Amino acid sequence: MKKYISVPSRTKEILDQYGIRAKKGFGQNFLVDPVIVERCAQMSQCEGAVIEIGPGIGSLTEMLARYAKHVTAYEIDARLIPVLEDVLSDYDNVEIIMADFLEEDLDAKAKQLKEQYGKVSVCANLPYYITSQILFRIFECPYISAVTVMVQKEVGDRFAAPVGSPDYSALSVEGQYLYTVKKLFTVPGRSFNPSPNVDSVIIQFVRKETEQSNEEIQAFFALVRGCFKQRRKTVYNNLKEYLQNAEKAASVLEKAGISPSKRAQELAVEDLQKIYEVLR
Repeated sequence: MKKYISVPSRTKEILDQYGIRAKKGFGQNFLVDPVIVERCAQMSQCEGAVIEIGPGIGSLTEMLARYAKHVTAYEIDARLIPVLEDVLSDYDNVEIIMADFLEEDLDAKAKQLKEQYGKVSVCANLPYYITSQILFRIFECPYISAVTVMVQKEVGDRFAAPVGSPDYSALSVEGQYLYTVKKLFTVPGRSFNPSPNVDSVIIQFVRKETEQSNEEIQAFFALVRGCFKQRRKTVYNNLKEYLQNAEKAASVLEKAGISPSKRAQELAVEDLQKIYEVLR
């Protein structure tokens, strides 16, 4: 029986065979802990179709293929495409796409997968340097019901952060607005090759029911990002810049019952929704 890709000796064998070394520019850290990988796949709600971003040499992809009906993996590093095609050749339910995930039409792909497999989730070990951009993009897609991602511990703290805490950010608001957010477990740096200097955390988002259209959600998110643009500035100053109109910003905050001297991190999701409703 073949060893799992995530077994350290098998990872080393694959890297040596193909002369692959992790690229810092792509934020690559290969998972070398089969227990963590299997646990992540098991908890990812991936029984339908699952989307993975940055499969690397296929450690998590392999395990997802054992639990999901279909796996779509987006890889930006051309060196890894032949590696993935080789090491995952036993799985006929894996689709590898060489592309920059952020430039792909996620809505169209997720809609197609949902129609075909009934449910779409995301499960990935995200590159640290573009975690926020990837998650912002996923949050905007209405067809994804669960997101299970491995992120830097401090990023995970931001998602679960309560209003008023230093970690509370636009990411916290967007995640908590659309999803029930839960930290699943911590992943030590030694579970990766090469080992990062920080621990990671597996965080899961399960989408709440909402009657809002995707356009309304995206408009609300644009407002949230505008309000958090300069964290040291008051919500009035950020909103004034976002609306390009000082009078309108003052009027909107007054009607929403929000003090213009507050900062965005002092505003609960419900407060930001009030501002959005007034603007509508």
